[in-house]
Amino acid sequence: MKYVRLGRTGLEVSVAGLGCGGHSRLGLATGHDEAHAANLVAAAIDLGINFIDTARAYGTEAAVAAAIRGRRDRVVLSSKASPGWGDELVSAAGLRESLEKSLRRLDTDYIDVFHLHGVTAAQYRYCINELLPELQRQQQAGRIRFLGITERFVSDTGHAMLAESLVEDYFDVVMVGHNLLNPSARARVFPLTQQHDVGTLIMFAVRRALTHADAAREVVSALIADGQVAADAVDARDPLRFLTQHPEVASLTEAAYRFCRHEPGADVILTGTGNIDHLRANVGAILAPPLPAAVLETLERIFGCVDSVSGN
Repeated sequence: MKYVRLGRTGLEVSVAGLGCGGHSRLGLATGHDEAHAANLVAAAIDLGINFIDTARAYGTEAAVAAAIRGRRDRVVLSSKASPGWGDELVSAAGLRESLEKSLRRLDTDYIDVFHLHGVTAAQYRYCINELLPELQRQQQAGRIRFLGITERFVSDTGHAMLAESLVEDYFDVVMVGHNLLNPSARARVFPLTQQHDVGTLIMFAVRRALTHADAAREVVSALIADGQVAADAVDARDPLRFLTQHPEVASLTEAAYRFCRHEPGADVILTGTGNIDHLRANVGAILAPPLPAAVLETLERIFGCVDSVSGN
């Protein structure tokens, strides 16, 4: 495993981070039990992963607690609380209650990085005015070490919330969507995180459009129709074939992780799975060398201006 400094937190974290949500939720979403999920977290730690990202909403905090019991000092623990949905916004008291529940489920006295989860641009000002002061109180009380915020990338593919947040610079860590189909964080997020020494967690490195040929065709066709991808730049029937046929690329998934891992400004690449062998393969991809320069140039030529898709 390789390790990097997580911005101004000073934490030394693995470049591969275990994401405990997503479609799998450590296997809980596909029929496995909590013991299986805990074993997966333990296997990740044995592989050298020390950054574990969960949230109350994922339902995986108890499994993480079981896996880290007796070795809490070996991991950097990240969890989250949502500010709410639409007009139903959580109060400062509700946020404190959510944190307390996470602490109990994780069986720990403190959380290393605690995030406001999936914040939209419309919610951001409420979060700063009403919720940030409570987070700061909890930080002063020692329950939180560092403050984080995550975007809702599915609906904010152009990073409007993070662009505003990073200018104001209240948070030590951000979670940002970034992948080879939508590299817009390169211009809109990473220059600001580097300027303010903010740590970055990369989500959406691999999504459905990067694992299913039909989804890739659908996404790229929409981008062509929208004018964000030139029609003559890709084979619409198999738009990512230039990647899979390259002799130095093992698979599309591997290429997707390598693309994110070596992006200047990217610290931790989150990977989620319910299968240990799949986890090992993903970690291997994250630790692989950068993509060939010619491949990167082709990706930039085709997708460099895209900011309207998440890859789902």
